[in-house]
Amino acid sequence: MTFTLARAAEYQRLFADCVVLPTRRREVERTVSRIALSVSRYQAVSEGIGVPWFVVGVIHALEASLDWSTHLHNGDKLTARTVRVPKGRPRDGEPPFEWEDSASDALLLHELDAVPEWTIARACYELERFNGWGYRRHGIPSPYLWSGSQHYMSGKYVADGLWSATAVSQQIGGAVLIKQALAAGMETGLTDA
Repeated sequence: MTFTLARAAEYQRLFADCVVLPTRRREVERTVSRIALSVSRYQAVSEGIGVPWFVVGVIHALEASLDWSTHLHNGDKLTARTVRVPKGRPRDGEPPFEWEDSASDALLLHELDAVPEWTIARACYELERFNGWGYRRHGIPSPYLWSGSQHYMSGKYVADGLWSATAVSQQIGGAVLIKQALAAGMETGLTDA
């Protein structure tokens, strides 16, 4: 799936309409605050690659529950190469890995260094691409982006490739985190256009 004007418009529309569910507001605020506490650590990885620091923080929240002892790729422990998809990362170096080295590997593996401009719509696209397009096959907005908002109710991959129509993601989606950060006046490194 490529990033097209139509896809950008879809993300822009969903983002503009996105409302945090009242039952999830405190959790969203806490997660954004926790990401903000580590801005310097995210910037240390992001600046050399050209990815906004807040996007790195969002991926860290979604893939690793903000746990510094795990790979940004998928939350596997840094004491070994990744076991789950993507398997065997990072290819270079020997475990245990430093979080920053593994995080850089994850961002480069997903070619986030090649993104020409980091708009909100492009960030939504790249986050969905990072996680995979499977939710579109089931006709639901990806919880990776929209969980915690009115755009997502149920349907979840409960393991790699294993779908459940009734499971509900308990994570807060990346677009919801970005929306809250912007509402709080945080400088995310993302532009509107």
